[in-house]
Amino acid sequence: MTILEMKHVSKAFGGSQALSDIQFEVEEGEIHALLGENGAGKSTLMNILTGVIPADSGTIRFLGKDYPTPTIQQMEAAGIAFVHQELNVINDLSVADNIFLCRELTNKIGLLRQKEQVARARQLFEDLGVDIDPTAMVSELKTSEKQLLEICRALYVDAKLLILDEPTTALSNNEIDHLFKILRKLKTQGKSFIFISHKMPEIFAIADRYTVLRNGKYISSGNIKDTNAHEVTALMVDRQYADEDVYVSRPLGEPILELRKYSGRGFHDIDLSVRRGEIVAFTGLAGCGASELMQTMFGALPAEGGQMLVNGRSLTGSIVRFMKNGVAMLAANRKENSVVPDMSIMENFYLAEHELSRAKHPFISMKEESVRYERQKESLRIKAGSSDDSILSLSGGNQQKVFLARWLNIGADVLLFDNPTQGVDVGAKEEIYRLILDFAESGKTVIINTLEIPEIQKVADRCVVFYEGQIVKIFEHSQVNEHDVMLYSTNAIKSEEAAS
Repeated sequence: MTILEMKHVSKAFGGSQALSDIQFEVEEGEIHALLGENGAGKSTLMNILTGVIPADSGTIRFLGKDYPTPTIQQMEAAGIAFVHQELNVINDLSVADNIFLCRELTNKIGLLRQKEQVARARQLFEDLGVDIDPTAMVSELKTSEKQLLEICRALYVDAKLLILDEPTTALSNNEIDHLFKILRKLKTQGKSFIFISHKMPEIFAIADRYTVLRNGKYISSGNIKDTNAHEVTALMVDRQYADEDVYVSRPLGEPILELRKYSGRGFHDIDLSVRRGEIVAFTGLAGCGASELMQTMFGALPAEGGQMLVNGRSLTGSIVRFMKNGVAMLAANRKENSVVPDMSIMENFYLAEHELSRAKHPFISMKEESVRYERQKESLRIKAGSSDDSILSLSGGNQQKVFLARWLNIGADVLLFDNPTQGVDVGAKEEIYRLILDFAESGKTVIINTLEIPEIQKVADRCVVFYEGQIVKIFEHSQVNEHDVMLYSTNAIKSEEAAS
């Protein structure tokens, strides 16, 4: 029996069409994989289903009832629960308190029936084979236990359809097996699941059917048993590749950066050598470990094993130590990690240089800094008024250029860019691509972390693909294509090998 029907669903944000005429159905007692690359429209579709945002057009029918303009409260009451990738548990409450949050059991005078809540939570866990103490503080739980807690909370309110968004990102193989065992048990009880994941082995291990979205459009649906990882990957990938005219090959110098069995939070045993003037792209699914590796290479996270060498010198310690050895990083979240909103453009520009020199030169020479800023402004084509203006007066692309100038101002030789074009417009992206190539041409070593394959094709000499904290494939520039990169990013290649 079909319990969910979404027909002709469309949604635009400003001038951007996020969803166009989407069709999506879920059957009772099935696990339905919702697939697509980043930006395909999966999250937008689920937010419409759960009442977070309204659709511009289309219909939603759940358990035989139409919802023309669904709200969050309506869809929760109807029996739809969304278990987000970013878990929504409250660490300062107990496990039982989280289960009954906003649905507390009270007596006639409003006092909490704490013992009954603990007993009911314990029974719920026993029924599912979940080994969690209801009286424990959530802060004491492992990530996998918090994931199960979210699912149990949804089941307590008798959710009929659970949306699981990348539920295995932070789980070990044993924890994933345990989660899947629970999902299969719930499926036999008539529960349905929308399973959002990029990991092909998991999709083929747990899902019954699939739907693929691409660029906000419905592409295909079918039974998992009737397809394979290569076919699904081909459906997910947009064949309209970006032009590769931007890329220019260049002679490379000697190795300048080496990682030897480098390990840390989210990655392990990384071996990689990068040459002077080379552009290397890291890529993989969200949570693959590439971003954490990059943060560790800048001293923002501690290394847990192995070595990182720059110009033959082993680096450990603080960010300042890495900066002093010519390593710079453009962080992924510009607003949180780069912008100092209360400072001017000029002050944002010279921050790094002042940090390194303040011991010997505690006073800032505005005359000297102005000369340096104007030089970088011209070189990077920063579109700005007065350098005394607020950094917030600039567009996202020009803010990003100011932060590039910040690192060039200290003469950094190794530039680490974590999603450098995130949140900037198309024109600014092209400018940043040109700058990356210019940096490499001048002998700087550039490593970028990006989920966008066309971006890699435009600038990278090599593409390093990560899966669950390890390097699984390195492509030369001429070998990079969306299909093959996606095969390794999702571990679909292993799924195919196991099936053959």
